[in-house]
Amino acid sequence: MDFQQIIQQLINGLGLGSIYALIALGYTMVYGVLRFINFAHSDVLMLGAFSAFYLAPLVQKMVGPESIMGGILVFVLSAAICACIGMLIEFLAYRPLRKRPKLTVLITAIGVSLFIEYTGQHAAVFGSATRAFPKILPEHQIHLGKLMLNSNDIIVPTVTIVLLAAMWFIVQKTRIGTAMRAVSFNQQAASLMGVPVNRIISFTFGLGSALAAIAGILYSIKAPGIEPLMGVQPGLRAFIAAVVGGIGNLPGAVLGGLLIGVVETFAGGIPGLSNYRDAIAFGILILILLFKPAGLLGRATIEKV
Repeated sequence: MDFQQIIQQLINGLGLGSIYALIALGYTMVYGVLRFINFAHSDVLMLGAFSAFYLAPLVQKMVGPESIMGGILVFVLSAAICACIGMLIEFLAYRPLRKRPKLTVLITAIGVSLFIEYTGQHAAVFGSATRAFPKILPEHQIHLGKLMLNSNDIIVPTVTIVLLAAMWFIVQKTRIGTAMRAVSFNQQAASLMGVPVNRIISFTFGLGSALAAIAGILYSIKAPGIEPLMGVQPGLRAFIAAVVGGIGNLPGAVLGGLLIGVVETFAGGIPGLSNYRDAIAFGILILILLFKPAGLLGRATIEKV
């Protein structure tokens, strides 16, 4: 592998890692507030992709095919739909179990994930067949010597950076972000101080689900097609990324996503390693947890037993 191939693989890896980072942001936001992993998050990604699949033809009839304005509208509408779905999942499945043991909530999250996946495979919903994802953004090829860049290779990391900055601003500089941090630190104390805990948790789920929808669309643009189980693999890798970076830490989620994406891309380009991408990702997770259990940017905490 020569220098130009290394640069090409690095660009591809950063694009893939940016998508993992967006998904990991949703995982880490929910964990930061409720201290549990929402395993249905990867299926919200799938719902975001299918929302865009059905919305794109309608939007393109109004604003024209493959336009920037049409693409932004599809992103916004799909994110809004998945935000509502995420809040509905929290209200119906997780809120009644909030005072139950974490294991109960974890099993429920797995059940919600399986329910969404197999409901989506029903012929009356999406069906199990793989469908070609429509083009919602104009594509341009950029040649830099022997390097070939697609405009999507620039859009994906740019969207990730913008959304990370927006999440950081919301969490650190707004009243609702202050309330989110208060609920994360101590729900009972936050409630006694007048913080609307249920609304804050619902908002967190909605925000995380909107990020999953955007990640699902970006993933579908690069993927050969979409189907109801499409969220399983990227969701698993994004979960690994969130843990590697430091679960509950927003910059850590992005760092972990980029790391997993780059390593996976380089492994796919080396003969003999392309079939071991999952093993490599889990190997990185094990090494990080052995030497830095809190993750790369996480902080170790002491819990009372």
